[in-house]
Amino acid sequence: MAKFELRLPKMGESVAEATITSWLKEVGDTIELDEAVVEIATDKVDSEVPSEVEGTLVEILFDKDAVVNVGDTIAIIETEGESTDSESATAISNSVEKSQEKEIAAVENAVTKTIATVSAPITKTSESGKFFSPLVRNIAEAEGVSMQELENIIGTGKEGRVTKTDMLAYVENRKSAPKQVEQPVKKQEAPKVADAKPAAKATPVSVNGGDEIIEMTRMGKLISKYMVASVQTSAHVQSFIEIDVTNIVKWRTKVKDAFLKREGEKLTFTPILMQAVASTIKKFPMVNIAVDGDNIIKRKNINLGMAAALPDGNLIVPVIKNADQLNLVGMTKAVNDLATRARAIQLIPDDIQDGTYTVTNVGGFGSVMGTPIINQPQVAILALGAIRKVPAVIETPEGDFIGIRQKMFVSHSYDHRVVNGALGGMFIKTLKETLEAWDVNQEI
Repeated sequence: MAKFELRLPKMGESVAEATITSWLKEVGDTIELDEAVVEIATDKVDSEVPSEVEGTLVEILFDKDAVVNVGDTIAIIETEGESTDSESATAISNSVEKSQEKEIAAVENAVTKTIATVSAPITKTSESGKFFSPLVRNIAEAEGVSMQELENIIGTGKEGRVTKTDMLAYVENRKSAPKQVEQPVKKQEAPKVADAKPAAKATPVSVNGGDEIIEMTRMGKLISKYMVASVQTSAHVQSFIEIDVTNIVKWRTKVKDAFLKREGEKLTFTPILMQAVASTIKKFPMVNIAVDGDNIIKRKNINLGMAAALPDGNLIVPVIKNADQLNLVGMTKAVNDLATRARAIQLIPDDIQDGTYTVTNVGGFGSVMGTPIINQPQVAILALGAIRKVPAVIETPEGDFIGIRQKMFVSHSYDHRVVNGALGGMFIKTLKETLEAWDVNQEI
């Protein structure tokens, strides 16, 4: 018998670790080639790890909720056949590496304990009963984070635990926050309320016997955290415009069957609109930027984020890379592929990275318009409203008359720190002109 080490695979350049959320197999179970063994979650997306071999699961090295680094062995699978010299050498090498890692960890732990800090000592379990992992405690001690501060950090881990990511984000925000300069207080003068700046606390919620308490999902907690952070980061401003898409509706109705037969893909309004957005961004590259302190990063590529619904009702934003380089067929294939895999929980971390501008279709839920929150670190997001039949004034050489038209609102939310009203408004005005000029007689 040979033993195969199932390792946590690489899941994107910026993903270094993942949390094990569920083991799909138990010790002793038979595993087929490419069969999913374990479910994992990163701060980007949930996914499964398949087996690269057939065999029997003989050892699980990490428990549920454990945080594992990319490349770590997470399970051992016994396969048919003899162990090769290479496998034996690998096993010996891994054993030596693990031994060295333990020694290094022991040294680091000893050094950490000798560091003098002004904060209160951090224990594994606080007086309130909250659990803090050794990694979180080490970061807190090294950065001078007191127990009182640690208690107030909102955790995104299992059962609200504070994770490494939570700690690093807290420390970064703490460093970037402007330091308060203490002003001398006159004798017998009461301190100003503004000077005290107590930590913000959530308003207590009363619960009666008939109420049901539902714990937020891991994804829900992450979305909540990101939305609050975005509002606190960007100065949100919105511009709205109504677009006549009658020609587009007529054209799609005329060609959609032929398109499906020829390309094997359903032609929805989304790829048509996304293609128009990409071409408009090319004309206004200063909405395709990010802010880094006092610097503006002008993105080279136009990578369109496309908000898609997950089975649990949450939203995720897969990204269409280099969207401006795709024709309508390519855009349709990309949109349909990402939407299908999002519904099937089959997106990988690379699918949702490197977005530079986001589009969300609030009209899919019947909304006429919306005011979406910017997807950081981007500076703008577009909301597509529902397409509706409405009475409208139609101008002709013979005079004006009332007719039935297909119209939709689009809402443009942008970061007023770097995108002014003129740019934000001109962007959607140009998008309107592009869509209203659609040739109803063009071929697919």
